[in-house]
Amino acid sequence: MTRIVVTGASGNYGRAFTDALIAKGRAQDLILITRTPDKLTDRVAQGCEVRYGDFDKPDTLAAAVAGADKMLLISGTRVGARVVQHKAAIDAAAKAGVKHIAYTSFIGIDDPANPAEVRHDHIETEKLIRGSGMAWTMLRDAHYADAMILMAGPGVMQSGQWISNAGAGLEAMVWRDDCVAAAVAVMTSEGHEDQTYNITGPELQTFEDVTAILSEVTGKPISYVSVDDEQQYAMFDAMGIPRRPVDDQTVGGLPWNSDDMVTFGQAIREGFLEICSGDVEKLTGRPARSVRQMIEENVDFLRGAAQ
Repeated sequence: MTRIVVTGASGNYGRAFTDALIAKGRAQDLILITRTPDKLTDRVAQGCEVRYGDFDKPDTLAAAVAGADKMLLISGTRVGARVVQHKAAIDAAAKAGVKHIAYTSFIGIDDPANPAEVRHDHIETEKLIRGSGMAWTMLRDAHYADAMILMAGPGVMQSGQWISNAGAGLEAMVWRDDCVAAAVAVMTSEGHEDQTYNITGPELQTFEDVTAILSEVTGKPISYVSVDDEQQYAMFDAMGIPRRPVDDQTVGGLPWNSDDMVTFGQAIREGFLEICSGDVEKLTGRPARSVRQMIEENVDFLRGAAQ
């Protein structure tokens, strides 16, 4: 029996990954780490082992990872402060004899000119993993389509405008479920040691392209408004979004911070996320799903948001 420890198991990615492994009959192979075990009482009933572990309290992690053969390290949410957290998990895994660690990283981080604030966290975490002595797999996920269509989409539908500092930059947004499916494949099959995968959607698009699809499918006129970085900051400031990440703070139900989002838009505009690969299909056996399909499958939700 190969035991897989999952960090951040109560988050959206962790829950989806756990669901997939349970569906494969692997519940008893899972060790789920969380700061809030009460959120995972359902997983205990399903046959998983739930353990308390906190990135910010490294002494809790040794017991949390004991007995695991593989680790899925799901990146934390505190942009700009994650390297110390991730190091605690990596060190605990290496010390406990974990043989293989897979990490949910991000595309386009090799170029040091990439201005996205998330780059630092991910590239430094990858360096720590490569130096840990464990086998590794980097799952470099593209921008989640879910974040733009399902989370930011309702605001776009209400205002009739998609406002962004991404300009005419291209990216291949990916469904989070496709990222999860790729992680499932890596964690449950052989031959992925010391590999880097770019987990992207099937086509490169601008936000203006996506705006046009959103308008076409929902039948609501929506315009794309290109702004500069200072205008984007001003918009987020007016919404009450903090510039730096604040734990457990949400605005409009979303855990936003504007330094992250503005530098993200800049990275898209300057071409650093212009990456499109076939790695989803390579790993899962089926093509990555499109932004258009996500809009079509959620058209009633999006139309309802415009009311």
